[in-house]
Amino acid sequence: MEKYSIGFIGGGRITKIMLKAFTNRKITFPLVKVFDTNTDVVNTLQKEFPFITVVGDYLTVFDSSITFLALHPPVLKEFLESWKGGKTDSIIISLAPKIMIERISKIFETDNVARLIPNAASYINEGYNPITFSQRFNEKEKLTVLDLLENLGHTFEVAEPKLEAYAILSAMLPTYFWFQWNKLEEIGIQIGLTEEESKNSIKSTLISAVNLLFESDLTFQQTENLIPSKPISENQQQIKEIYQTKLIETFNKIKS
Repeated sequence: MEKYSIGFIGGGRITKIMLKAFTNRKITFPLVKVFDTNTDVVNTLQKEFPFITVVGDYLTVFDSSITFLALHPPVLKEFLESWKGGKTDSIIISLAPKIMIERISKIFETDNVARLIPNAASYINEGYNPITFSQRFNEKEKLTVLDLLENLGHTFEVAEPKLEAYAILSAMLPTYFWFQWNKLEEIGIQIGLTEEESKNSIKSTLISAVNLLFESDLTFQQTENLIPSKPISENQQQIKEIYQTKLIETFNKIKS
């Protein structure tokens, strides 16, 4: 993989996550180019990853063996509409939901296009990253891409229509819980645990609770009934309604 150069259009959070994952695994490249219209963003990124080359012309990024389109859908849409670079030989990997492979492939005049839904846990090489390749993607290059992206965590192929569902049930999923776990840690300290004890209690119990629900032979109802005291059971319906409303609303927004 070291013979391949990579480039990023966009120097924000997901670029940082991916560079961190590669750095953790000591993956090196002959050249890593990053373009972003916000100079403060790329300068901050370069301080953390001094090996990157910040470029002022996005066209030069497409000289890379693999180019990641690390832009949010509205920004990526504008970028694609303004593209005047013509055909590229770079492998194109879009990290955005909503914009389909066929459209990206036509704009860059290449069959070597893929879409990846990235995951924040890739920061510690534990991401859960679904990817879709163009039907005409070069098979040898596909193996190279999968080998590289496996450094982010678990990378697996899915049908393109499922990518937005994985954005809801994987990429965004931690945000539904992180603030709750953080609050529970605070409560643990308030009621007599040390910070370390509180963190360890929550982490260990969450891991075992997930395994119990998804890996035992019990139904959801049977699992829930293992614990007689449920202090927030009266609020469950409200929480479920929030999930139903907000997540379906978000899905419809990124799918349309």
